[in-house]
Amino acid sequence: MAPNNNNRASTGGGGENRENDRNQRNRRDRGGENRDQNRDNRERDGEQLEERVIDIKRVAKVIKGGRRFAFRTVVVVGDGKGKIGIGIGKARGVPDAIRKGTDRARRLMTTVNLSGTTIPHPVIARYGGAKVLLKPASPGTGVIAGGGVRAVLEAAGVRDILTKSQGSSNLLNVAMATMLALQELRSSEEMAAMRGKSIESVRPFFERKKITEVAQ
Repeated sequence: MAPNNNNRASTGGGGENRENDRNQRNRRDRGGENRDQNRDNRERDGEQLEERVIDIKRVAKVIKGGRRFAFRTVVVVGDGKGKIGIGIGKARGVPDAIRKGTDRARRLMTTVNLSGTTIPHPVIARYGGAKVLLKPASPGTGVIAGGGVRAVLEAAGVRDILTKSQGSSNLLNVAMATMLALQELRSSEEMAAMRGKSIESVRPFFERKKITEVAQ
């Protein structure tokens, strides 16, 4: 009697299917472990970093069957000591969108130059239709800002500053303009070298006053 090749082929195919299922389960298990590890890292870093959700909006994508709705979030992360990052997350659910924005903000964190609790010099930055002006202020002034500008400055560690938002009021553009303004800041030493002046002459006026009083 001739052997049944069809049965042998079907049996071999079943073995391959079982192996594929086993590989998929292993990949899922490894993915779960990675997610747990990333979650633990975020919780450990969260003790030192401050996270703020600036904006949550519902967005739509037009597809063949109609519209697919999702949520877009803008998250700012900072350590309060001059290190800050902004991230944008998009997902079908708000928690997932916030998580994605937070992870991206952590990856994009940069260090900005501060002068104590304020900034070393005035600066103007534009992003899209938004325009933001930042000016240093004496200690005790507080953060004179609103909306996305305040969230970004406080996360960066600025406690005394004067600001003015000009142009578009879009929270994303305003926050990105504030971030660009902070990145354009230069320390007093760098400004003195660029302008060929002494360091004391390019410091904020209230710091120059303090130095003069100490010298007297």
